[in-house]
Amino acid sequence: MLLADFGTSYIKLLDTSQEGAGPRVIPTREFNRDWRVDIATGHNGRKYADYYVNELTALARGGERLIREDCYTLLDCGSRDIKFVRYEHGQVKDMGWNAECGASMGFTIELLEKYYDLDFSSLAVPASSFSVTCGVLGMSHIFDAVINGQSESEAVARFVKGIALNAYDFAGKPDRLYLSGGLCSNPLFIRSFPCNLVPLGRFVLLEGLKGSLALIGEQPG
Repeated sequence: MLLADFGTSYIKLLDTSQEGAGPRVIPTREFNRDWRVDIATGHNGRKYADYYVNELTALARGGERLIREDCYTLLDCGSRDIKFVRYEHGQVKDMGWNAECGASMGFTIELLEKYYDLDFSSLAVPASSFSVTCGVLGMSHIFDAVINGQSESEAVARFVKGIALNAYDFAGKPDRLYLSGGLCSNPLFIRSFPCNLVPLGRFVLLEGLKGSLALIGEQPG
């Protein structure tokens, strides 16, 4: 079966019929609109799938497959929004989805990296951060700081730390936090969290779709 996580910027695909084959990632703009997949989650997933799974449901099921703990918080930071699930004693205790205060955070970070030609692995975590509640609107902090003499790299680092702190607050400020999404590969973002952060990578929702395979067979007709 062909599983797909339709992200705003990237689509993650997994063909379960190919033994040993791992997930692949393609830019959303390169996706062939004539394709169909068997199971999907994510933005626009309903349009191209025979069976659709809500993103929070996919995130929760992915967490259950990957995290061997009864109590934990799992945060997903995507290009367009942020969402989390919190487990207590093996059961979902709370969950949240924020497409407004988390708007375009991942997309904006990637855009800034390319525009300023930055290497996030070489940038130090700044002592202070900007108050960022929206990726797009928050860019004004960067422009103001640069105009006032701050280096572009320092201004962007403060922006990234502000995004990380906003996501941490949204997830409920846990002492230990599991992270899902493409930002798992951003060293500066990872180091900006004031807690024990465990990156799980960008395929957690695909794992959740794997967990949905058995349930599909239980659906009527």
